[in-house]
Amino acid sequence: MLMSNSQLSAAEMGKLWASYMGNSMGKCVLSYYLKHVDDQDIKAILEFALNLSTTFAQRIEDIFNQAEFPVPIGYTEDDVNLEAPRLFHDQFYLHYLDYLGKAGMSIYSIAIPLVTRKDIRDFFIDCLRETVILMSGVNELLKAKGVIMNPPPIPTPKKVEYIQKQSFLNGYFGDLRALHGLEIAHLYGNLNNDVTSKALIIGFAQGAQLEKVRKYLERGKKLNQKHIEIMTKKLTDNNLPAPSLLDHLVTTSTITPFSDKLKVAHKIDMFAMKIREYANGASLNGRRDLGVMYAKCQMDVSLYVEDGANIMIEHEWFERPPESVNRNHLHGS
Repeated sequence: MLMSNSQLSAAEMGKLWASYMGNSMGKCVLSYYLKHVDDQDIKAILEFALNLSTTFAQRIEDIFNQAEFPVPIGYTEDDVNLEAPRLFHDQFYLHYLDYLGKAGMSIYSIAIPLVTRKDIRDFFIDCLRETVILMSGVNELLKAKGVIMNPPPIPTPKKVEYIQKQSFLNGYFGDLRALHGLEIAHLYGNLNNDVTSKALIIGFAQGAQLEKVRKYLERGKKLNQKHIEIMTKKLTDNNLPAPSLLDHLVTTSTITPFSDKLKVAHKIDMFAMKIREYANGASLNGRRDLGVMYAKCQMDVSLYVEDGANIMIEHEWFERPPESVNRNHLHGS
């Protein structure tokens, strides 16, 4: 049976739903950041990011209404207290936007080849294009402020060579080669994600309302620190510098600007992104020790995400995503 122009496929429902949830959360977080920002350059890019989240969410809502698809509740003004005191310093916002942009690009780029309706594909292309512009602006501002944490330069090869020995793959025994460029790039990318995640989770934990949520966030902070130390050692063992922590960019405020529901959901999203990023790092490395490291990190994160989902379900915070028919539960009259 052919779908009408307003009927959505499973991929379109799923990707639009996930994008709506993420952008409704982004609206809450960015609106609060804009209440506490002094640097005018950073304020301008926060405003640009908030406008993107607001626009994207509205366009998805329009598509859902046309398709008679129930618009998710997502995250609303009930999940943010805009009058709460400052929780983060201005510099942190740039690192957060760097994470936010990567998360958005991951969703939008994967959605483009999966959707079949032209208007929805064009929507995700627009989302990706605008998010790339945001990421470029964030990158330039990080450089201008002198706080970008990029991988260091490595020697330019003198000639093209082929690998001739299996020792290239060594990771624990034998002649251990130096890290190559892709391995360094993904270690840096994952470390940048982890140091941002750790600073955010410190701020979240300071004002957590429920004890179970506070303990969950504290566990996430320890997990971030564990992975930071593991990946930092891989760099320092190769005489390479590692990104520094951002913990000092969190204030001492214990008056929370965000609901526990938003905090747990945000950390689930952030740690779920780590699963994708660790998988990317594993797929492009050549040393066995790095493959094992990423596999262990993925397991840590997967268990943490599952426990967060259980908290969300327990407190009825977890909106049900669109599902296929469970025919095992269908019965004739």
